[in-house]
Amino acid sequence: MDGSVTQLLLDWRAGREEARDELWPFIYKELRRLAGHYMKDQRPGHTLQATALVHEAFVRLVDAKVAGESRGQFIALAARAMRSILVDHARSKGRAKRGGDAARVTLDEGVLVGGDSLDGMLEIDQALTRLAERDRRKADIVELHSFGGLTYGEIAGVLKVSESTVRADMRFAKAWLQAALGGDEESDTGS
Repeated sequence: MDGSVTQLLLDWRAGREEARDELWPFIYKELRRLAGHYMKDQRPGHTLQATALVHEAFVRLVDAKVAGESRGQFIALAARAMRSILVDHARSKGRAKRGGDAARVTLDEGVLVGGDSLDGMLEIDQALTRLAERDRRKADIVELHSFGGLTYGEIAGVLKVSESTVRADMRFAKAWLQAALGGDEESDTGS
């Protein structure tokens, strides 16, 4: 199926609108999987529901006429869209960027997205943004694994690096983010 999905994504990118319609079952399934990953441990009665997250992500992807070259790249784009939606939602709810009424979180708490993640979403987003300024690939690896649910092998394929590079970069990124989320301003050292 991945080969036909890749071809449909390429056709969609080339402007064949029918390809988007043919992709809808795949897109919906993947977006539901990602939304479920994001929302599974949220408190009951959370104001953002998984279905709303799926629909908003789909609208953003379609409106931007975004289509990846492969399933992995599409999932990466969808994960970024959902992360953006969750950050926007957290901001709209007036959560403090640092401290305030937001609970401090660590990288390992719910692998970034579990627990009461929206309370820490702004803090995590800010740390990932700082990591991306320092090393885009390492930030991409965290995003693809923790937000997109991709395996290290899938990430290696998307980023066109070896799986051992993904593992090494993830170790560094986790340590860097753990220091950043812990308030260690020296987290900008090393590489």
